[in-house]
Amino acid sequence: MAEIQLNTVFKPEVLEQGRKLFTQNCEFMRGVLKLEQMPDTDIPEITFAGRSNVGKSSLINALTGRKTLARTSVTPGRTQEINFFDLGHRLILSDLPGYGFAQAPKDKVAEWTDFIKKYLRGRTTLRRAMVLIDSRHGLKEVDRDIMKLMDDSAVNYQVIMTKADKVKPEALAASHAAITKELTEYVAAYPHVLVTSSDDGFGIADVRAALSELALPE
Repeated sequence: MAEIQLNTVFKPEVLEQGRKLFTQNCEFMRGVLKLEQMPDTDIPEITFAGRSNVGKSSLINALTGRKTLARTSVTPGRTQEINFFDLGHRLILSDLPGYGFAQAPKDKVAEWTDFIKKYLRGRTTLRRAMVLIDSRHGLKEVDRDIMKLMDDSAVNYQVIMTKADKVKPEALAASHAAITKELTEYVAAYPHVLVTSSDDGFGIADVRAALSELALPE
């Protein structure tokens, strides 16, 4: 992965800022199924969204250096609630239910979808959504749907490509270029697409750096 220079926009001091942020203690706060259960806090919040089994929990674990902080599962749709984590009282991380091919009744999926819409539109502390895209598959219609929802909700979002170690370098670079180009069509999309692998750690420092710019100062 080292030969692919995709994540190169952060200065050394910002990378160090990100490293220091994620040395802070990160604790699970709660899992919620209703808006009234949301944590009442004024700490900036980042949410992770993506198709079922795209690697949200694995990325959160890699960022925090905790193998079991966020539950991972090979069963798509296993996570059914929004899980919140407190990173050193400087940043709140939330893990949204996976969308797409969740293994659940359609009425349940509809409930989750409505819940997520209300969360995105009403969470005043939400600074950015990180939309995870599987590097092997690129953007799908369900990803475009969630990005359009975020556009409509005026929620700033940034794409993170996951599982980059499972794609050949040339194909990865081409997919990165295609996604970057398509994002210009979305008004709330942050232009810089990050590339990661939770398995070998590629790009993790860059995601930490990006999030550190949104966190409360030390």
